[in-house]
Amino acid sequence: MAERPAHLPVLLIGAGRLGGALLDGWGLTAGVAAYETMMRARTVSGPARAAAERGATLNPPDPDLLAARTVVIAVKPMALGEVAMAYAPLLSPHAVIVSLLVGVSLADVSRAFGGRPTVRVMPTTGIAIGRGTASLYATDAAALAAGHAMFDSVAVTVDLGNEALMPAAAAVSGSGPAYLFAFVEALEAAARDAGLPEEAARTLARATITGAAAHLHALGADPADLRRQVASPGGTTEAALKVLMDEVTGFAPLLRRAIAANISRGAEIAAAAAKPPAS
Repeated sequence: MAERPAHLPVLLIGAGRLGGALLDGWGLTAGVAAYETMMRARTVSGPARAAAERGATLNPPDPDLLAARTVVIAVKPMALGEVAMAYAPLLSPHAVIVSLLVGVSLADVSRAFGGRPTVRVMPTTGIAIGRGTASLYATDAAALAAGHAMFDSVAVTVDLGNEALMPAAAAVSGSGPAYLFAFVEALEAAARDAGLPEEAARTLARATITGAAAHLHALGADPADLRRQVASPGGTTEAALKVLMDEVTGFAPLLRRAIAANISRGAEIAAAAAKPPAS
């Protein structure tokens, strides 16, 4: 009989947007078997119900939590203190903490959970369909291994050698899907303004973006090379790109400002989460 992997069983605390996406991804890819999963959630989401139907344990009694070897924290950053106070005394001293908390340092999470080995992970919601990305940072090898065990089946994973890079990774990748969705919204609106019927604008904008992304992924080519292949010199695409790539108002300066705003807000969230609760 095969030996049980060291990272099992798993306890997921929080089954909202990210926690639910992770449950969906595990269900799709068999990354973590449902029978090896315990979930604690105040609000039972659709993904949590589906995981329970597959055999996961929903809201088990406190004594059962001692068995967890990996504990995934998928709650709001400001809830760290409350969650740690409630759960740290119930967990095995050998449990590894996988933190999905945006803007909260590795040291702060580990300290809140009694110094347990911790890995920070910044995933995208694409994990729900097994096509996410995830940035990982840990100083403990076992914690890093646990992070990979949770996410390698549902995401392309990147190890960051310096925690100071995590805010940039979060701003680029963690929030990146929202930027793309906003672009698609704008492209659909521009298509309608150009006279296309609503359904045609919707179909063309969405299919074009997903097709281009699949092309980029399949070829692994430099996006600048692909852009040049589409844009003939002096043609209509080049005329549009002169607007989109303007040095003052185009994509590059706009995204630099967006990433900077994201990182700045992350620092504010981290500062708020680090404040002790009011007595």
